[in-house]
Amino acid sequence: MNANRLNMATSMGMAFVGGYVDVVGFVLLFGLFVAHATGNLVMLGVALAGDASGLATKLLALPVFLGAAALAYAFVRWRKARGLSCEAVVLAMQALLLTAFALLTVAATPAGAADRPEVMLAGLVGVAAMAVQNVGARVVFGHLAPTTMMTGNVTQMAIDIVDLVTARGRPDEALKARLLKTWPPVAAFALGAVGGAAGVLAAGAWSLFLAVVAVALLAALHALSARR
Repeated sequence: MNANRLNMATSMGMAFVGGYVDVVGFVLLFGLFVAHATGNLVMLGVALAGDASGLATKLLALPVFLGAAALAYAFVRWRKARGLSCEAVVLAMQALLLTAFALLTVAATPAGAADRPEVMLAGLVGVAAMAVQNVGARVVFGHLAPTTMMTGNVTQMAIDIVDLVTARGRPDEALKARLLKTWPPVAAFALGAVGGAAGVLAAGAWSLFLAVVAVALLAALHALSARR
């Protein structure tokens, strides 16, 4: 697989995982966002306003996300300082954490209460897994569009579409390149969100293993690419 195809596969694959895992986690773990750290601040506000279920997990989600992100970044810096590649390793780390997340969620569900220890542990491991993806998107795959937060991508698409429509003469090649960079992950994220809902209905917590397979496959592709 050439570099351009691998980049596209990574961008779309990770965006799919971002949407997929967030929906599965939200549905099964009482409104916990595993990929969106700031989303849990909103849900924390909801809990404080009345429904206090899952309050402890939402309080812990941000520090766990920060801690996991810091450790992942420190590891990436350590490898880069020694001239080592990071793509396959970061994806493998995420795949391992997603495997733990899936197994813990299978064991914890169906659960009757959001504050049960097994539910909290499953959710926080999921948060750690997606923190690794967020770090990877920033410092390893920074040449790609973001794969968990789509707000920036959608905003950039809107700006570029207006510029493309109103362009006089031949559109700027950089403009077209940005559109080709941003719309595939947005579409993949939306597909992942729909797929996550279908996965929950079809297989419950077991549906999380689809995300494990997707990330592990990307890790293998990057490992093979690094050997060439």
